[in-house]
Amino acid sequence: MCGIAGAISFKEDMREDMKIYEKMERSLLHRGPDQRGMKLTREAALIHTRLAVIDINGGRQPMSFGKYTIIYNGELYNTEELRRELSEDFSFDTLSDTEIVLKSYIKWGSSCVDRFNGIFAFAVFDEEHRRLFLARDRIGVKPLFYYDTGSKLIFASELPALLEHPDIPHEIDRQGAAELILMAPGRTMGCGVIRGVKELRAGWCGYYTPRGLELREYWRLKAYELRESFEQTAEHVRQLVIDSIRRQLISDVPVCTFLSGGLDSSLISSVTAYELKKQGKRLTTLSVDYRGNDVNFRSSHFQPDSDNEYIACMAEYLGTDHHNILLETSQLTAALEEATEARGLPGMADVDASMLLFCREIKKYGTVALSGECADEIFGGYPWYRDKDIRMTDGFPWAQSTAYRKRLLCDEYAETTDAEDYVYSAYRDTADSAEKLDSDSPLEYRMREMTQLNFSWFMQNLLERKDRMSMYSGLEVRVPFCDYRIAEYLYNVPWEYKDYMGREKGLLREAMKDWLPEKVLWRKKSPYPKTHDPVFLDEVTAKLRSVLDGRGRRLTQLVKREELEKLLRHEENVQWYGQLMNFPQTIAYFIQLDYWLERFRIEFV
Repeated sequence: MCGIAGAISFKEDMREDMKIYEKMERSLLHRGPDQRGMKLTREAALIHTRLAVIDINGGRQPMSFGKYTIIYNGELYNTEELRRELSEDFSFDTLSDTEIVLKSYIKWGSSCVDRFNGIFAFAVFDEEHRRLFLARDRIGVKPLFYYDTGSKLIFASELPALLEHPDIPHEIDRQGAAELILMAPGRTMGCGVIRGVKELRAGWCGYYTPRGLELREYWRLKAYELRESFEQTAEHVRQLVIDSIRRQLISDVPVCTFLSGGLDSSLISSVTAYELKKQGKRLTTLSVDYRGNDVNFRSSHFQPDSDNEYIACMAEYLGTDHHNILLETSQLTAALEEATEARGLPGMADVDASMLLFCREIKKYGTVALSGECADEIFGGYPWYRDKDIRMTDGFPWAQSTAYRKRLLCDEYAETTDAEDYVYSAYRDTADSAEKLDSDSPLEYRMREMTQLNFSWFMQNLLERKDRMSMYSGLEVRVPFCDYRIAEYLYNVPWEYKDYMGREKGLLREAMKDWLPEKVLWRKKSPYPKTHDPVFLDEVTAKLRSVLDGRGRRLTQLVKREELEKLLRHEENVQWYGQLMNFPQTIAYFIQLDYWLERFRIEFV
């Protein structure tokens, strides 16, 4: 994986801004610590920082062929199939997928994205035809932000790199305020929070030419009637999942896996261990836990049991070289600001911070890791899929706190923003965009909406977290359940199949039953682990108190001080964001928000 950035103008000379581009490049070095490169022409500045995984010596970027130059962040999992097809027209100088992407674009133009199986964000500058092609993968695993000045297009993998360019205002307007308070840590698709900044949406691509920027959607979830029995469907799922994992093991550097003892990471670890064993290799697995959780853990509806016994079961079952990373509560509190730096926005509080610390440790054991994100969204694993009352609630099932959030907004924004309408309109637009069939039953109709909602919102937030926290340590994390073939197929599998035996992800369990011990196969879903230490609440309370007693100037321009004081007095316990962010995380979010506003010198307009 890598970091990319650049600027294109058909009116200005890009060669005059070298120092700006060097700043943007430095901002992305964590994403690509192995190599860096830059190409400047009169009309284009193309910047690349590389984390070398495939063809370490041959895949340097920017990479040019004739008048075409590419900067690419990603990984293709069907490289060899494409190489065979392209060999009719091209010879190859490297083994890298970068060269495959570039020559695919030269041969097929913008339709090249339809042929890719992978995760990516890339830009190709066509010097002869004076145009820049931008594309992002179907699922949205890899990021790409941009800002159109009217005479110049500036783009980058991450917001902090974009903000190094002086043409971009460090400002938030009414929409940005609404995103930070009403939506966060989720984010409206395509919105970059900073005034005028946008994110290229998942499954979109387009051109920037002297006429301006023209984008199009090239992929979305499509509805069709599935004519397969349950047994056929289970076999289809088994083939898709195993093939996706196998494809994502290709690497010239060590590969390891996340292992939580849950269904998803255990399946990925099992298939990976099997494949590595055929090569005479032993899989390294890693898990995360928190000091004191053995004493402080309390069972809940969302997290019924601790991970440890299941992790031990899987490590023994697979014979892996297992490492348990133990985090201290004080480390989580201290890492809140660094996690904000990594995400480029305030995020999921200690859930981000712990992932950042975890990834830093994983990097000691491997450069590539496989993780189980997205199975819950695609296979229907969350409680809100299965609870009849919650799934029929007209609104985001993981965010029912709009009334509370509205109270936090300063009067200037609260009076000009209809909070309920802002949130509900975003929800309704997404639900309505879900493609349905006339033959869908009311249940299937709603489940398509639920899938689209989770796909476009909850999953995007988790993917953003995983990308930023891992890449901040130069760790490439691959997500096999995000294979678009799995998403396309499962979108059309009847809910009756997905809910096999009345269990969350019952279809996936049945399809992959030969890969896991019974104890893990039928374990009740448990989310990403977090600290249960009451000291965390004490620490974040003290830290936010220090913010309000100290600087807090920008924070209290956006959030009412009196509401933050109530928060510090622990007067209310509102669930901020699903099962992942409760009372302590709400306090920690405002610590992150304050840091972000100060760190990037954000002003309000």
